[in-house]
Amino acid sequence: MLIYHNPRCSKSRQGLAILKELDQDFEIVEYLKNPPTQDELTSIIKKLHIKPIELVRKNEAIWKENYKGKELSDEQIIKAMVENPKLIERPIVITDKKAIVGRPPEIIKNIL
Repeated sequence: MLIYHNPRCSKSRQGLAILKELDQDFEIVEYLKNPPTQDELTSIIKKLHIKPIELVRKNEAIWKENYKGKELSDEQIIKAMVENPKLIERPIVITDKKAIVGRPPEIIKNIL
């Protein structure tokens, strides 16, 4: 199991705490230090069963200043997240078969 985690984000820290509480084996990916590739992010989005725009943190300044209001393809949105990993919603928990965005963090329990 993987958790895409940002230690500065309270929701991400809460998600990590839930995994520890439930005594789960997992690997932490600090995605701001080790951003996913375009292929990795595309795969994550497929596992989440969402559209790329649904994974974007639309209140981030980077989004508002550079992308908001523009007609973007799914590929362009994924590229924006790869180039600016701060735009990726967090935490994301991934198992072999499923993935979930832990917002609110309690829903992480649904994937286990």
